[in-house]
Amino acid sequence: MTNSKISSILIVGGGSAGWLTAGIIAARHGQSVKISLLESSTLPTIGVGEGTWPTMKTTLQKMGISETEFFRYCDVSFKQGAKFCQWVTGKKDDFYYHPLTLPKDFLDINLAPFWLENPSDSFSNSVSFQEAICEKNLAPKTLLMPEYAAAANYAYHLDAGKLTEFLSQHCQQKLNVQHIIGTVDEVLVSEQGDINSVKTQDGQSYQADLFIDCTGMSSLLLGKALNTEFVDKSDVLFIDRAIATQVPYESEESPILPYTLSTAQSAGWIWDIGLTSRRGAGHVYSSRHISDDQALKQFSDYLGKPLKETAVKEIKIPCGHRKEFWKHNCVAVGMAAGFLEPLEASALVLVELSANYIRDQLPENKAIMPIIAKRFNQLNTHRWNSIVDFLKLHYVLSKRTDSQFWCDNRDPQTIPDSLQELLQLWQYQSPYMHDFLYKEEVFPAASYQYVLYGMGFDTQAAQAMSSQQRQRYTQSINENQQIKQKALNSLPDNRTLLNKIKTFGMKAI
Repeated sequence: MTNSKISSILIVGGGSAGWLTAGIIAARHGQSVKISLLESSTLPTIGVGEGTWPTMKTTLQKMGISETEFFRYCDVSFKQGAKFCQWVTGKKDDFYYHPLTLPKDFLDINLAPFWLENPSDSFSNSVSFQEAICEKNLAPKTLLMPEYAAAANYAYHLDAGKLTEFLSQHCQQKLNVQHIIGTVDEVLVSEQGDINSVKTQDGQSYQADLFIDCTGMSSLLLGKALNTEFVDKSDVLFIDRAIATQVPYESEESPILPYTLSTAQSAGWIWDIGLTSRRGAGHVYSSRHISDDQALKQFSDYLGKPLKETAVKEIKIPCGHRKEFWKHNCVAVGMAAGFLEPLEASALVLVELSANYIRDQLPENKAIMPIIAKRFNQLNTHRWNSIVDFLKLHYVLSKRTDSQFWCDNRDPQTIPDSLQELLQLWQYQSPYMHDFLYKEEVFPAASYQYVLYGMGFDTQAAQAMSSQQRQRYTQSINENQQIKQKALNSLPDNRTLLNKIKTFGMKAI
């Protein structure tokens, strides 16, 4: 690496990953660094990632995006968490929530040990008010609240194709990102291993100091040109197929669910996401445990109508990630870095986290790029392994025995040592912030609590608690009940608010 400043970045590949990365970096560096995005006009994107994490609110706000415009353009609705149905026993009344609002006073007190002494209500309903408002199909805010503000934490459901168009326009018009149309034909690599340039089919050549690979599963730069090893995780997570479709609402008054609905099947699960104009649904499954025809039938049965092959998008899921994510002067973001099943909507948040790191740690000098890359790789290896553990947790805790898929998921040989260690720890103490080593965990301790105790995990030993702690617990639980009642009385119906946002817009900040 030469001792010079990074003055140009070329993002190869568009889609949600490419344009989101461009926007995040350009919002800070767009005036000092030349940022270009090269994408093909012929290669399609996957285009079914319809759920985000709450981090997207901050991301959009920092990019200078109006939340009203975002809602209107991208067919956006509110997401307040996930409702998991039939994951524990498989019975029709079996469900639990993973809400996006933290348990009451979570940063000051761990309520789980107290709840475990007398679990009379579900864990999420005891420590958070969000399950109650989700069950009533209420929105997380009122129209009088400004953009990005709310009574309950929320993320988004959106049309991934429209998101790409929206971000592309914003990045070009407001953030000084140069848009280049072209299909990569060749990647030229130096003897030292750096990427010198990419050539397109029309004979154009593009150079940059830093290349960001957003070419999706093909991973043209990091995977193919730099020959970076792929770490297969299919021995842990069995899901390797998805079929997806769009479902119209029965009427303009049909409820829009303010959460992602995830319903377990015999060899996978079905997602059901409500946008403002339609639903997005898909069946992800293990081809080792069920045939494509059987999976299509289960999906058709769930939707209550036969599905023609042409109406369904088929996706193969190469479960795993690259061994390195930043190699020489190339860093992969999005599916070029890896791809896992969309159980907890981790795809877009990983794009955000990776792009944030590049933005914040953009090397002032090329000479220190290897150090930045090394740290990025360490952090992202941890993140991907943590996500694998968290997704596997949902399967490990299931008590279903009605198919080999669920039984195989509980085989200790398929459970990572890191997850087995945590489960052993949590037999005797409930998860809390000190159990995790990184400040920016993708899934915080609260998420583990919601899944563990939603699925009936038993933490055996009671924790020694002072009378002051017990008093604080009682106070927090009572306050949560008051907040819940106030929210139920004041928050509007989800569809009603979304219609008003479309008509009147939200209050600008």
